[in-house]
Amino acid sequence: MTNPNKIFGPVIVASEFHTEEEALELANNTSYGLAAAVFTNDSRQATRLAAELDAGTVWVNQYALLHAGVPFGGFKQSGIGRELGTYGLEAYTQVKAVHHNLTQTMDWPV
Repeated sequence: MTNPNKIFGPVIVASEFHTEEEALELANNTSYGLAAAVFTNDSRQATRLAAELDAGTVWVNQYALLHAGVPFGGFKQSGIGRELGTYGLEAYTQVKAVHHNLTQTMDWPV
């Protein structure tokens, strides 16, 4: 069921913040979490923020670049499951285990 209140399309939110913690609180204070981006010259800061953002995809110093081998999907109310990559294939597969003893023969009537 689709949420009628969900905005679908490119949206940018710009908010003033003074600390990294405040930026994370503003970014994560939403019911949705499809994607996020971090723009910084500090790679340690980028790594920290990417780990703490509640989003299924986080881009660093870029936005909206996808690769077919990398899973894409959201957190919270932003979709279910994943698309692309091996995770995307899980929705179309069913796992089955078959154990076959090839060293023992049975003389059962056929």
